[in-house]
Amino acid sequence: MIAAFEGWNDAADAATGAIEHLEQEWQVTPFALIDPEDYYDFQVNRPTVRLVDGVTRRLEWPTTRLGRTTVGDREVVLVRGLEPNMRWRAFCDELVEFANELEVTEVVCLAALLADVPHTRPIDINGSASDEALAEALGIKRSRYEGPTGIVSVFHQALAETGRKVVTYWASVPHYVAQPPCPKATLTLLHRLEDALDFTIPLGDLPDQALAWENGVDELAREDSEIADYIASLEEREDELDLPEASGDAIAKAFERYLRRRDT
Repeated sequence: MIAAFEGWNDAADAATGAIEHLEQEWQVTPFALIDPEDYYDFQVNRPTVRLVDGVTRRLEWPTTRLGRTTVGDREVVLVRGLEPNMRWRAFCDELVEFANELEVTEVVCLAALLADVPHTRPIDINGSASDEALAEALGIKRSRYEGPTGIVSVFHQALAETGRKVVTYWASVPHYVAQPPCPKATLTLLHRLEDALDFTIPLGDLPDQALAWENGVDELAREDSEIADYIASLEEREDELDLPEASGDAIAKAFERYLRRRDT
């Protein structure tokens, strides 16, 4: 199961953008949705009206939807929706029940947050895993954040309590370019998803979109000296940090995972 939720957990739509990419590339078939009545405040997340064939109006309610597909010899379930406004534990219980019925054994949650990081550097990924061995095997950089959290963390905990292998990846999106989309963050999340699932994901033109996004922000910086100076200060700070993922062992492990995935 691979899950992402719009809202607080989805800076620049980077996480749900990854799920949307997978839905298109894997031709995922929708099969279920969560009844939104008990979980959403419709004055906050209003239903929308769409025209069908330019004549008929169709009402669409905010909710969370599930789809499924087969990738190689594995069944994959995708979960994409909105962070609920209420009754989070009951909401997660419903999704866990789907996982039980479908005999899901592994879950990866994708999320993104705004951070004071430069767009010119690789997207920073923090995460958590259901056990220390899994975190070590995937080379997860642990976050030290303490404070208010979102539905992704609650869902992660609910799944971990069932004994499943659960991984959550958080992408750090530069806060000065918070407007969606952020294809560079989406691409990075998909790469980490490849590590977690140990198979290759078709990326389509996403790498080109990520490069175009970075070039576009570069152009904006050249037009605004204050932004350019701020980015330079972020770059200087990043360069001074002794990042653990830059160690030789971490790089070697990441390269081994990459080679193994490409071989299979």
